[in-house]
Amino acid sequence: MRLFDMKRLAAAGRMSRRDFVQLALAAGITAASANSMFSAALASTPKRGGRLRSGHGHGSTTDNYDPSTYTNFFVQGFINSLANMLTVIEPDGSLAGELAESWSSSPDAKVWTFKLRNGVTFHNGKSLDAEDVIASLNYHRAPDSKSAAKAIVKPITDIKADGKDTVVVTLEDGNADFPFLMSGYHLAIYQAKDGKPDFNSGIGTGGYIVENWEPGVRALLKRNPNYFKPDRAWFDEVEMLTIADVAARVNALSTGAVDVADRVDLKTVHLLKANPAVRIEQTTGTQHYTFAMNTTVAPFDNNDVRMALKLGIDRQEILDKVLFGYGKLGNDHPIATSNRFHASEAELPQRSYDPDRAKYHLKKAGMEQLDVQLSVANAAFAGAVDAGILYKEKAARAGINLDVLREADDGYWSKVWMKKPWSAVYWGGRPTEDWMFTTVYSEGAAWNDTFWSHERFNRLLKEARSMLDEAKRRELYVEMQRIVSNEGGVVLPMFASYVFATSTKIAHGEKLAANWDLDGMRFIERWWFA
Repeated sequence: MRLFDMKRLAAAGRMSRRDFVQLALAAGITAASANSMFSAALASTPKRGGRLRSGHGHGSTTDNYDPSTYTNFFVQGFINSLANMLTVIEPDGSLAGELAESWSSSPDAKVWTFKLRNGVTFHNGKSLDAEDVIASLNYHRAPDSKSAAKAIVKPITDIKADGKDTVVVTLEDGNADFPFLMSGYHLAIYQAKDGKPDFNSGIGTGGYIVENWEPGVRALLKRNPNYFKPDRAWFDEVEMLTIADVAARVNALSTGAVDVADRVDLKTVHLLKANPAVRIEQTTGTQHYTFAMNTTVAPFDNNDVRMALKLGIDRQEILDKVLFGYGKLGNDHPIATSNRFHASEAELPQRSYDPDRAKYHLKKAGMEQLDVQLSVANAAFAGAVDAGILYKEKAARAGINLDVLREADDGYWSKVWMKKPWSAVYWGGRPTEDWMFTTVYSEGAAWNDTFWSHERFNRLLKEARSMLDEAKRRELYVEMQRIVSNEGGVVLPMFASYVFATSTKIAHGEKLAANWDLDGMRFIERWWFA
């Protein structure tokens, strides 16, 4: 019998430890290794029970239930636990139905029909129907909406029900990626009340029910006994804690106060690795760190100034000293190597530190030197303060005097980001090029944190969205990456791996999703205690 089959039978409870060890010995495997393999097989079998405690570097006192305002990973994990979307990104990067059982489109990808899953109920017992979906999506489409998802739903010209379990969405132009967009965590589906989503009740269809939420402090959830996914939501209870200080967060894991800690300190990750009760996890996807400039105000309204700032940063040094190699170099655009249409180095050469060229661009802007402030906080990303200091040291050689302002972690996203002219930012990225560009770089997008507008870019974005010819579509997205890199208002030095740590008591599937931190921020419903 193959070892793979033996492990599968053990995991399913159909082979005893004794039989497993005897067969393994016959195959030349030592008794110690055989016992270890059997224990690992048992751990891979999900089982219910226990109270999960997770420590997070995010969470603000200004957080709330309004889906148009979700801005950080704490809220994302929280919402993913109490609510669901039409679709979901699986650990292997594929798209699957969540509240939607299936979907289909017209030949031109302008009309999408979503068939809703039967038997889904909200926490209060109400059955999910098409009106709930329509109300939830229309909330982001409202004329006065300031939702971060407004740019995503803006192309929708009509949403209607075709019976209680079917939703038909019509777009102004075709969009082959539209089902992917419906997996966005802002587009959580809540029950309709007078034609609007009743999100303030905290009642969703998710695997967990909210017991208590103190924004910026903690959230307490209990398992939904009627969850429609039989193979998810294994924990009986979940306690999510905001522990903004990375040292305190890591210490909480080391001492057993929490079972999961996100965004571990890469400077001390080697010490955590030495702890036999802790396991370090790493996934690499689309997450990236940026320094976003408001391109509508001086001096950032001058592209030569922006180019000087892009040339005045030593990307490799920051990758080595801040990320300790846990990532890849960025090229001032947000499309990762894991994206389908990522521009190769032959198509868009990697930008490197060049103080002489930076000085050249400052002179073109009419400046001998540049004095500018950069707002940073470790709430933006772990190591943002150190990155700012490294940036300051190297930029000085180009005549750029950076005044690095360390801002408070609490309230950073409401008081600094998109409020101060230049600030540190993290982005989880998006699984498709259109989604990423539409969310952050399209004109008028709520999260266009560089306030950037480029006529050709916006025209190409619309054209590529409905382009069915894959080769031509690639050409358009490569050009858009080139435009953002050369003319955009973002310094994007690196793509960062998600590095987090768990107790060895935690178990999960063989593959972890890389589209967000902590298994696509689905850890609460996907993981279990071994």
